[in-house]
Amino acid sequence: MDQTRDRRRMKAILALAAALAFALGPTLAPGFEGFRPEQYPIAQENPPVVPAGYAFAIWGLIYPWLLASAAYGLFMRADDAGWDATRAPLIVSLAVGATWLAVAMQSAAQATVLIWVMLAGALAALFPAARAGADRWWLVHPLSVYAGWLTAASWVALGLAGGGYLGGAPALWAAFALAGALATTVAVQRRLPGAPGYGLAVIWALAGLVVRNAASMPLIAVLAGAGILGLGLLLWRHRRVGS
Repeated sequence: MDQTRDRRRMKAILALAAALAFALGPTLAPGFEGFRPEQYPIAQENPPVVPAGYAFAIWGLIYPWLLASAAYGLFMRADDAGWDATRAPLIVSLAVGATWLAVAMQSAAQATVLIWVMLAGALAALFPAARAGADRWWLVHPLSVYAGWLTAASWVALGLAGGGYLGGAPALWAAFALAGALATTVAVQRRLPGAPGYGLAVIWALAGLVVRNAASMPLIAVLAGAGILGLGLLLWRHRRVGS
């Protein structure tokens, strides 16, 4: 029993350390403003797959919320089995995320692979957290927003990589990424009705796509708007779950 408690406490400490490293990640890459067009063999100038710049302000919520969650988990829930089930995959996601910006400044291809690793870890942490249903504001909601934004960001990165390495119409890659993000979100959100932050984070990204493309590429803006309506309806149907 003591060994189990010690292992859980050690993972709680590592989770807090990973969250702190993740929050400090931007200091390793000051001035990062997204992938540069020349980082791809086929330069990606003003790609419609990327949301408007304001949408990335969501990191101002994600960083402190995950840090607060990890601190609460260490000091208040170190021995809790439900919390412990989330820690190993979250540690992987955050540890990779701590280096992501620095990697992204050097290699868009490597960063694309890493953001999918981050997403896999975030989802592997979110599922047991949401199913346990405890400490929603301290555990479920911060993880759901983090995983939701990573879902959108991962598909954006893949859309950029497709256009940057394979070529083709930017609108087609934007539509591909949009369809992939929506399919992933619906599949996850239907299984986790008590984690609305997941879908809301994707909706935030889709709103950024609407703003980005409303004037220059209205078809993508319309598709993103339709995605917002669809996800909004799904969340509305689940609104009573976990309330």
